[in-house]
Amino acid sequence: MTAVNITDIKEHSSVIASCGTKVGDVDHLQGDDIKLTKHSDGKHHLIPSSWVGELRDGQVVLNKNSQEVTGNWIEV
Repeated sequence: MTAVNITDIKEHSSVIASCGTKVGDVDHLQGDDIKLTKHSDGKHHLIPSSWVGELRDGQVVLNKNSQEVTGNWIEV
């Protein structure tokens, strides 16, 4: 598998967990992390770019399932 170039990640792209569940939308890149737009809890969350499995049809597809993502993202 080819490594994903995080600079190819576009703002407002949907972020999809490996199980197919949408976990958020890209707000912007923050260093090597992806900052998601505000979640229903009213907070932003960061996810490491290492969780990105691929970019597909304008979506960011992660290599973690939704439980792994929401259990390990960083609240900001």
